[in-house]
Amino acid sequence: MAKIHPTAIVSEKAKLADDVTVDAYAIIHDDVEIGEGSSVGPHAVIYDGARIGKNVKIFQGASVANVPQDLKFGNEKTYFYIDDNTQIREFVTLHRGTSETGFSRIGKNCLIMAYAHVAHDCVIGDNVILANGVQVAGHIHIDDYAIIGGLTGIHQFSKIGKHTMISGISRVTLDIPPFIVAGKEPMRYGGLNVVGLRRRGFSAERINKIKSAYNIIFLSKKTLKESVKQLEEEFPNDEDILEIINFINNSSRGIIRR
Repeated sequence: MAKIHPTAIVSEKAKLADDVTVDAYAIIHDDVEIGEGSSVGPHAVIYDGARIGKNVKIFQGASVANVPQDLKFGNEKTYFYIDDNTQIREFVTLHRGTSETGFSRIGKNCLIMAYAHVAHDCVIGDNVILANGVQVAGHIHIDDYAIIGGLTGIHQFSKIGKHTMISGISRVTLDIPPFIVAGKEPMRYGGLNVVGLRRRGFSAERINKIKSAYNIIFLSKKTLKESVKQLEEEFPNDEDILEIINFINNSSRGIIRR
């Protein structure tokens, strides 16, 4: 049976695994599901539409699956998914989707630090870190292993690729392609995320190949379209280069430049 503090308010309709813990003054609404080993900290509020996985730790004052800050939202049934082994730190605010997508999601093994905000219709991949105060607007996609520095603001509909690192107190208004470090104002390419790639088992040969690709994109005098064509010709069927090419081809806002 779930361990619920006597001051917590938990709906009888909510579905909590037997070993879930709920601390003092937390509130859990009707249409909520929480998996095994998860915990809800004091004064946290879990709203309708929350779907929380296993071993998720939600700290004090967090707000999960609240209604979107979107004037078009008509109280339709939508969701916020948090996958296994993710931590939601103090006073984080997470808003569920609108009718456009129906949900927002945070993946597995993520760390969402204090006062961060994830808006409606966002998809955040696995092993992502949002540092303190990161503000993620609506319809944003952040791919696996991205690390976003504290107090960074990300414009709606932006995309951030795998294995990226963005410096703190940044303003993201264009898409950030995979494997790189980005920073400055306006946002600029700062080289490969070499330390992060090494930590995740990328070989020197693999890193050098990715570096060669970005030299073509950012250091040559070719247009972006010409650069992509050259990558397709020089690195056919290479998994990492295809990741870069597909990201660029699917970018709706355009990518950052050097």
